[in-house]
Amino acid sequence: MNKTIRTSLAAAFVAAFSLLPLQSQAALFEDEEARKAILDIRARLTNMQSEINAKADKTNSLDLNNQNEQLRQEIARLRGQIEILTNELANTQKRQKDFYVDLDARLRKLEPQKVTIDGKEVMMEQGEQKAYDAALAYFKAGDYRNAGAAFFDFTRRYPESGLAPSAQYWLGNTYYAQRDYKNAITAQQVVVKNYPDNPKAPDALLNIASCYMELKDKAAAKKTLETLIAQYPDTPAAQTAKERMTVLK
Repeated sequence: MNKTIRTSLAAAFVAAFSLLPLQSQAALFEDEEARKAILDIRARLTNMQSEINAKADKTNSLDLNNQNEQLRQEIARLRGQIEILTNELANTQKRQKDFYVDLDARLRKLEPQKVTIDGKEVMMEQGEQKAYDAALAYFKAGDYRNAGAAFFDFTRRYPESGLAPSAQYWLGNTYYAQRDYKNAITAQQVVVKNYPDNPKAPDALLNIASCYMELKDKAAAKKTLETLIAQYPDTPAAQTAKERMTVLK
């Protein structure tokens, strides 16, 4: 009888113990699988406890009592494992939740934002504004070579950006500041041609006229000023153009 009892209890213990994870990391379980494992272990432990109590009532065998005590200790250990597993599962769920919340916040920061540029609402990526500001910072610091390279790179990377007209305009100004008047004219002509309705277009024409003056081409300078006055009569650039026209006469 003792042999039969020992065999049945040992089998029950092995079956319960086999449900424990081979590794301590609760992250190896899917949440639902972990919950089922915990519930199953608890049910089996309850059955083992009931079986021990029932068989202990039928015999006073010292050997059997010793075996039962050992099994009770193992049951206590298994219950401790269940608590650890449950705690690890809860911690894993919290870490996953925190991770996805943080990831969502990061992704939202990378999403294009609606901003107003030159009176128009446009969608802008985070990188656009940073790249533009960096290029403008070079220009303000008098580093026209790096400013030109940065504005040129911006126009190639973000050709559809709401800041593209301004970047192109400032690119022309970097050339002008370096006395590269031919490239300055070419850059500003892109502004006038591609962005005629942009507020920078009149200023681009004024800069082109200045370049022609530096190149001693008064005829081209005068023609450019006349175009500016005709196309953008109510702008500050047109007023400046009228003042310069008096000098060219």
